Amino acid sequence: MNRSTHDLELIANQLRMDLMLMLRDAGSGHTAGPLGMADVFTALYFGGIANVNPENFTSAQRDRVFLCNAHICPIWYAALAGAGFFPKAELSTLRKLNSRLQGHPHLGALPGIENSGGPLGQGISQAVGAAYAFKLDGTKQQVFCLMSDGELNEGQPWEAFLFAAKHKLDNLTCVIDRNNIQIDGTTEDIMPLEPLADKFKAFNFHVLEIDGNTMQEVMDAFHQAYAITERPVMIIAHTVPGKGVSFMEHDYKWHGVTPKPEEADKAIAELMAQRKELIAL
Repeated sequence: MNRSTHDLELIANQLRMDLMLMLRDAGSGHTAGPLGMADVFTALYFGGIANVNPENFTSAQRDRVFLCNAHICPIWYAALAGAGFFPKAELSTLRKLNSRLQGHPHLGALPGIENSGGPLGQGISQAVGAAYAFKLDGTKQQVFCLMSDGELNEGQPWEAFLFAAKHKLDNLTCVIDRNNIQIDGTTEDIMPLEPLADKFKAFNFHVLEIDGNTMQEVMDAFHQAYAITERPVMIIAHTVPGKGVSFMEHDYKWHGVTPKPEEADKAIAELMAQRKELIAL
């Protein structure tokens, strides 16, 4: 389905509200990163970027979406439920006993989940392995890997990047959530990453830098990635941690903190006001 940028912005807004409800009900979970990445997940599942849907999620020919920074999985769950992979009512079971929606995703637990996650840095190796396998098979599936900037402190991602470049995995598109925070401070205070784009260029990636919270830029970057050959693509998505909630934005303390019920309600009220503004456009 072809949706307008305006429609996708409304969906991203809804996903953020769904996220706040999930975290409020769970009483635990990460907040800032999921809010910041809502636009990217919207583009993948509602913008026609990833060829995967509730009808083909078991097909060998589907595209694959891997999540490396698995702690932001509540926004993945919200997107999958919104797209019809499983009942939206199940979102209220996040992190509850016997729920399929645990604090880190588990392969096989839910339709649409392609990898188990937890230890940072491992998802990119899983994604690179899938992309390489598709190259060996001569098939056309695309592989998307969503990552955080903080996990680039790990060594494993850089080994995976070397492998992806060596094998010219042009069926691999990575997205770095460049929100500049991690659990105990800013990335540049803890372990500076800049000049990040130059690092990926040195690893022979085609690099695109975008505002990851501007839907048109997100969509354009994914479309550009499809046209790149002989090299993997790295989209550096500059996002606002806590996007959409004024008292959370740019504050690293919300990385792993869950809003109290009254804070969640205040956040939902802000997001609802933004929704009314979007509808009025």
